[in-house]
Amino acid sequence: MSQEPLTIGGEVGSGPLDRPLLDTALNRSYVAYHPGLMTDLYHPDAAYVAWRAGKLQETTFDLYTRRAPFGSAYMLFAGLEQALEFIQAFHYSDEDLAFLQQIRDYDRAFLAYLRRLRFTGEVLAMAEGTVVFPEEPLLRVTGPFCEALLLESGLLHAINLSTLIATKAARVVYAAQGRRVAEFGARRAQEPFTVARASYIAGCTSTSFLAAAFRFRLPATGSIPHALVQLFPSEEEAFEAVAETFNRYTLLLDTYDPRRAIHIACRVAKRVRDRLGHRLAAVRLDSGDLVGDAKYVRQVLDEEGLHDVKILGSGDLDEWKIADLLAEGAPFDAFGVGTALAVGAGGVEQGVEGGALGGVYKEVAYRRPDGSYAYPVKVAGPKTTWPGRKEVYRRGPFVEDIVCLADEPPPAEAERLLRPVVIDGRIAPGSLPPISEVWEHAREQLQALPERYKALNGAPPYPVRFSERLQELRRQAMQRAGGEIVPHPLRRAARPDRPAEEATG
Repeated sequence: MSQEPLTIGGEVGSGPLDRPLLDTALNRSYVAYHPGLMTDLYHPDAAYVAWRAGKLQETTFDLYTRRAPFGSAYMLFAGLEQALEFIQAFHYSDEDLAFLQQIRDYDRAFLAYLRRLRFTGEVLAMAEGTVVFPEEPLLRVTGPFCEALLLESGLLHAINLSTLIATKAARVVYAAQGRRVAEFGARRAQEPFTVARASYIAGCTSTSFLAAAFRFRLPATGSIPHALVQLFPSEEEAFEAVAETFNRYTLLLDTYDPRRAIHIACRVAKRVRDRLGHRLAAVRLDSGDLVGDAKYVRQVLDEEGLHDVKILGSGDLDEWKIADLLAEGAPFDAFGVGTALAVGAGGVEQGVEGGALGGVYKEVAYRRPDGSYAYPVKVAGPKTTWPGRKEVYRRGPFVEDIVCLADEPPPAEAERLLRPVVIDGRIAPGSLPPISEVWEHAREQLQALPERYKALNGAPPYPVRFSERLQELRRQAMQRAGGEIVPHPLRRAARPDRPAEEATG
């Protein structure tokens, strides 16, 4: 390719560069810190090779996961808002290009190409808050090869973490059996804003992290720290100071002895209520014998006539520990969950992995210069990819999902799940609903999901079917690649016009 000078901050003509970037200060989720560098190094390297070879035609990538985290049957899809704001912000600044020029010997004409690069393609995606399942596309990204390729890391970062945390939060909320769950994870979270937002979408009623409450307009809750109790000469003086300060307040009981502290709390609560009208809203247990202490505290509160005072449980809780506490009759009214939720932890005792969602971004179609399509496939045993531009449909209230080629007729009585969210490089109207609408959609989805798929342990796999045409396309692509087909143990071909029971034979 011909050499052309790299102009930094120069005058431009017509083209993608002339489309103004949206003011990233208005972003709700994505913090635009050098979005053009939100890649792995091999992305601009690969783009450079493709640019030199003239391989810049339209390409489609699927973003999906091969399995759900935590041994779960499902995932709660989240992070689409951050992903779309990243796409809209993606560009190379003059500073980015100067950096790339220093670390790589890219042709200056390629750097000039990057300077003008904006995403001009289309994205189809599941609605944020949708219950989704392994192996079905969550996003379908189509655009010129370099444009679509360079989005990979930013999209995976947005979707992987948010979906991991939302799924974890949904499981915790389910284990709480209708009791409130507050997200307490900011101090342990790698991405506390993402944790707060995803947790709220999944059903947590509040966050302790004030910056996230401000940013996303979430309810904020909290009690008091042990340090405040220890600041006073006695527990009673500490409790009295809190009670006199707030109209409604929560007291922490386990700084010393919770069974002694509850008696002090009751005395203080009644005394301050009679004098100032301030009310004890809740007491919190954060350590010790949570079952035994909670039962004792409830008994004392009721004996003292404080029936409306709630008991909040916290302290290294997760979905399994909450389920165990309730199974043993612990009378908790609400829970605060921090570390396990904030890092998407698995369960050591249960032998369940956590900590990451293994979302992948795979090339599935490439338009040749003559207009025909190539359907690349990665041959890797059970990790073998599914080629082709696809649609995902859902039959009934979680009867089955069907993955078809995009040009196949829609299955009868099925809902299309992928919808256009980016058209010609611009976010489509209605694609960034307020968090209240995302929360509502997630609540409806989780309520409709059959109980068997919500089980914390041993949940059966949900049926995701692949059409016969898609199966055949995969077989042909693998034969051309010289690979051997390895049947997936849980996935079978389905015709869109056949119900699940017929498709499984």
